[in-house]
Amino acid sequence: MKVIGRQSEINLLTEVLHSPEAELIALYGRRRVGKTHLIRNVYEHQMVFELTGLNKGNLAQQLDNFRETMTQMFPSPVEMAHPRSWIQAFRMLIHLLESKPIDGKQVLFLDEFPWFDTPKSNFLAAFDHFWNSWASKQAHIVVVICGSAASWMIQNVVRNKGGLHNRITRRMRLMPFNLHETELFLQNKYINIDRYQILQLYMVTGGIPHYLKNIRSGESTTQIIDRLCFTNDGFLIDEFKNLYEALFEQADKHIAIIKILANKPSGMTRTELMAACQLSTGGSLTKLLDELRESGFIAEYIPFQKTSKDMIYKLCDEYTLFYLKFIDGSKSTGAGTWMSKSASASWKSWSGLAFEQICMKHIPQIKKALGISGVYTEQSVWRYMPKKDEKGAQIDLLIDRQDNCINLCELKFSTTPFVIDKFYAAALKDKQNVFLEKTGCKKTIFITMLTTFGVKMNEHYLNTVQNQQMMPILFDPL
Repeated sequence: MKVIGRQSEINLLTEVLHSPEAELIALYGRRRVGKTHLIRNVYEHQMVFELTGLNKGNLAQQLDNFRETMTQMFPSPVEMAHPRSWIQAFRMLIHLLESKPIDGKQVLFLDEFPWFDTPKSNFLAAFDHFWNSWASKQAHIVVVICGSAASWMIQNVVRNKGGLHNRITRRMRLMPFNLHETELFLQNKYINIDRYQILQLYMVTGGIPHYLKNIRSGESTTQIIDRLCFTNDGFLIDEFKNLYEALFEQADKHIAIIKILANKPSGMTRTELMAACQLSTGGSLTKLLDELRESGFIAEYIPFQKTSKDMIYKLCDEYTLFYLKFIDGSKSTGAGTWMSKSASASWKSWSGLAFEQICMKHIPQIKKALGISGVYTEQSVWRYMPKKDEKGAQIDLLIDRQDNCINLCELKFSTTPFVIDKFYAAALKDKQNVFLEKTGCKKTIFITMLTTFGVKMNEHYLNTVQNQQMMPILFDPL
């Protein structure tokens, strides 16, 4: 299957092929996001060596895998020796590469890079030596190191303080598909469903390509979710545990934070998380939050007029949110399960939160629809916890613009056109007034509605809202 979307990543990887120097590319991103597929397709004709680490394999097994791969990619009538260390293994690889005629760029792809680094293996030191003593001097060599454990890649490669310090020439984090790429992916599989159904699928899968591969033509979104999430062999039933354990050594701690955030849709500060997690040191929490953020499971927002110490952390992974809300501990299975759940109150709260997170990931599309793509903006959330006899307020998305305006965005998921009644209109006015009073903001305020099927025009809309956008703008390719 060809690469769908990923145009900026393809451009960067292609640019490398015209570089006059050796290149060391660090590619990372969560499990099943399509990293391997991307590299294999872009570098199909330049690949001279590809090796994938063994999950939980020991040193001997990793070295044996290395030897077998070299034997396959560099056939020889003479049996290849068994390397006893990574230093020796890389020397053997250098010898084989030097015997190969140079005809343009040659790509070496080390996939699941963190898995090679087994205890006491000295793998990183050997790779450092391989790059610094030989590969970096070969103008025709491109080395791609790739890993799903994003936090490991950041700490041990990108921020390496040893031989790899500042040696990475390109750094790339592969994100899940956006809605436009998801639509293209499904069209390429001849799956013809409308954008409302695509949006619902995105609320469950989060645009992870490998999850989308399991969608079949001719099924409705309800049927797809039933099959993937509520049948005995459903692909997404056991994915949660596999996902976190594959990424983190002590996954229980990461999952504990995720579950706490799942119960706090408005997000939590670092202080609130410290108390909820009962951690004894702030350093432990910092590391856990950093790993979750780099892996794409949580997002952090600095509230309007606040600093980084007031950071709010939110769960932003769609699949995780769906799993914890509907799959974890569920006894309901079989056809019709999702239809029955989608009539519940929990479905309404989940759909609103999931839609909100999707909007936060499509800020460029929202800005384009508002006609402010060329205006510098800062996006944030805002909330005020009321004291006695005060009104509180929470703003889903605040777009602070350099042209002296602010969009206070209300993000509403609805199965029909949204209706603003006098109570909701009053709540919007109160929200705006609390914001102005507590922040002292003097900018022009535009209340902006972003909904699935638009807002019904009535007197309350006309008296309260300055701008509205609908679901299709989120699918804009930009």
